Amino acid sequence: MSGGQRNTAKSGVILIITVAAAVLTWFTQRAFFIPLLFIIGFILLIVGAQTLEAWQQQRKAGSRTGGKTKGKGKSAQRRRATQRRRQEKPGTARGASVEAPRQDSEGMQPGFYGMVPRVFLPGASDDKPKRRRLTRRDKQRMELLPPDATVTLAAERAETDVDELFEALDRELVGLVPVKRKIEEIAALLLVDRVRQKFGLEAPRPNLHMCFTGSPGTGKTTVALKMADLLHRLGYLEEGQMVHAMRNDLVGQYIGQTAPRTRRVLERAMGGVLFIDEAYYLYRAADPQDFGQEAIDILLQVMENDRDKLVVILAGYQDRMEEFFESNPGMRSRIAHHIDFAAYELGELVAIGRGMLQESRYYLSEEAEETLREYLTQQMQQPEFANARSVRNEMERARLRHAHRLSTDLHRNWNRDDLMRIEAVDIWAPDMFSLSGAGKLAGPRGNE
Repeated sequence: MSGGQRNTAKSGVILIITVAAAVLTWFTQRAFFIPLLFIIGFILLIVGAQTLEAWQQQRKAGSRTGGKTKGKGKSAQRRRATQRRRQEKPGTARGASVEAPRQDSEGMQPGFYGMVPRVFLPGASDDKPKRRRLTRRDKQRMELLPPDATVTLAAERAETDVDELFEALDRELVGLVPVKRKIEEIAALLLVDRVRQKFGLEAPRPNLHMCFTGSPGTGKTTVALKMADLLHRLGYLEEGQMVHAMRNDLVGQYIGQTAPRTRRVLERAMGGVLFIDEAYYLYRAADPQDFGQEAIDILLQVMENDRDKLVVILAGYQDRMEEFFESNPGMRSRIAHHIDFAAYELGELVAIGRGMLQESRYYLSEEAEETLREYLTQQMQQPEFANARSVRNEMERARLRHAHRLSTDLHRNWNRDDLMRIEAVDIWAPDMFSLSGAGKLAGPRGNE
């Protein structure tokens, strides 16, 4: 018996007892009849409400039971219909494309519209379908060009915007013709490889680890930045960032510090380029307790196993890098491209200085340019001369002298050209320049 039925039975018993009490009161004492009627009416009202509530609950329970039964019947019918369709087409897997595959006339791998059948994806199986996103290689296989198609490298260069990168490289770097030619060769290899993949002509990924050798200020860091951008545009690096590191970023001072430091730097560089400046300082043969060899071993492992995710560029003086490679032959074998950055000539250094001033809306007068040539001729003989870096420092000092010269005459009227023109006195003040016996600059200019 349900809860509603029990409530109805209780209410009926109470009603019978109340009616019997009312009849008995009628015969014994009629004075209590009217209040008793009110009691009976109240009880009848309660009984009616309980009966109505029990009826509504029973109705709702019956509707839910019937709805579930009907839903289960429909679900069973759908499952049976699906099983019959699978029996008619045993090759169709769950989650397959709604459209039939397009079979190539030459028996090549079929392409599909919409979602790719899981049974055709690498790593999937018929008995346990797996969901995963399409990789770039899967998309390339689906979009392969037919064998009789044709492509142009000009269209591919336009799609990757590599021409814009080469224009910026020519604009920002003066000279370095052999370096730029080497970069163009690497770009051509990767561009042709990119086009070959569209026809399904896959080849092993080329080794792109590099070594930049040359004096300071010859553009090694700038070229490394451009190389990271180039590899990213051609699809060989996912991120395209460049992480600059030196010995202190990789090698620790105590036991247990080197490996975590090196791995943190490698994690930051994954998907881009790791540029290690003055890489020969990683190895110190004179110190048997040095931890640099531990960092080198980790680098060698990552350069080999993760070369599709990371490009390592080592930089430093050419003679010292040769000593480093002789001490670590495993590192030399993993470097595919050795690029030498030759020192700038005098005319190239003057052009670099002229370009730096133009970016700041200054220019050299004829006398100032001739004075700059004389000054750079003297500076190029110094062992600490840093090519473009030294030229940049001199141009900054020229701007300071120019501003000081103008500010000493506060009441003079200066025009726009005066505010832009660098004079010879701003480059080289005769009373500030003299050569000491050691061949170094003396006086205030020599201490700069």
